[in-house]
Amino acid sequence: MSIRPVKQLIKSKPTLEGAGVHLRRAFGFGSTKEFDPFLLLDDFRNDVPEDYLAGFPWHPHRGIETITYVLAGTVEHGDSMGNHGAIAAGDVQWMTAGSGIIHQEMPKGDPAGRMHGFQLWANLPAALKMTAPRYQEVKSLDIPQVTDDDGTHVRIVCGKFWGKTGPVDGIAAEPTYLDVSVAPGKRKTLPVETTRHAFAYVFAGSGKFCNASAPLAVPTEAVKWADTTPPVEADNRSLIVFDRGDEVTVQAGDDGIRFLLVSGKPLEEPVAWYGPIVMNTQEQLQKAFAELQEGTFLKEKRGK
Repeated sequence: MSIRPVKQLIKSKPTLEGAGVHLRRAFGFGSTKEFDPFLLLDDFRNDVPEDYLAGFPWHPHRGIETITYVLAGTVEHGDSMGNHGAIAAGDVQWMTAGSGIIHQEMPKGDPAGRMHGFQLWANLPAALKMTAPRYQEVKSLDIPQVTDDDGTHVRIVCGKFWGKTGPVDGIAAEPTYLDVSVAPGKRKTLPVETTRHAFAYVFAGSGKFCNASAPLAVPTEAVKWADTTPPVEADNRSLIVFDRGDEVTVQAGDDGIRFLLVSGKPLEEPVAWYGPIVMNTQEQLQKAFAELQEGTFLKEKRGK
């Protein structure tokens, strides 16, 4: 067994999206190679309603899948096919945009004003870019959970882990999407298939992710590796990108650590990306935006 070394250490950065929603972007809108098949991860945890209530009004998507995982509050959504509903605390919505959809997502806080969650974008392979749009909505109670003898707790949104299988299926990149909690002071090793790209995103507590030789603490900001100053522990809003290997090892800090652990098979295809549309060539991208202007973007009609 080989521990995956830490390849990149990044602190998510403040970003404005939608109609003025304050969030933090862990990665996205840059080089996608190291994250392939994933494109973007947004952390929209916020306790100030005026910073998120404007939401994400009607906008298009094509060629991708969006995965929304809510921790607190609700996200109300509607789309051009007539679907509508709400994602509440602990729920997941996996939307395959495929050939194209126009939708909106409007966050609503809980009674304490909290709106917490994440949105991950996954790329679709060329052969499925123009597939029919679909949703997989999973309620919190339907997400399998497993607790190990040492108290490590895992929610399995997608993929197979520790003998359980997440409810989201039929995804091209065969991703594994886990919500992992490790108890204070505990050291835990978690399997990740060698052929996958993998990352972790810390959203509670702190800890150290280990290299093959010795623990490497994750800094809260990007560092120059020529510097000899040791980095500090991985804490809230830290993104850890892993190199090759078949397992990830974490040493939890004094308050424990909770993080997303996500992996997927790289597509290794060209990416042509502008805003909410991701295709393989610039010509395909231009065609998509031309269809938006011409009113021919939607291939699946309302109510089908």
